Amino acid sequence: MASGMDKPGVVIYYCTRCRWLPRATWIAQELLTTFSEELHEVSLRPGDKGQFDVMLNDRLISCRKTDGGFPELKLLKQRIRDRVNPGLSLGHSDS
Repeated sequence: MASGMDKPGVVIYYCTRCRWLPRATWIAQELLTTFSEELHEVSLRPGDKGQFDVMLNDRLISCRKTDGGFPELKLLKQRIRDRVNPGLSLGHSDS
């Protein structure tokens, strides 16, 4: 497994005007719990105008506006897993 800065990072951009910080925090907690060995960090960055985007190493993996809603946690975890550790079992999130 990679160490430190060699590991990927996730950034969650959330609309402050829409008060989506609690949702962003919950998703960050879930990702840190699931990918404790695979990720270097999960950070939260304020955005606006209805933004709720999830980036993995500067690559957009979820966009509320283009995806038609907030990311389903199961799908988000699968997308991240497929990029950072394809062999990782997600337990009930794989079924």
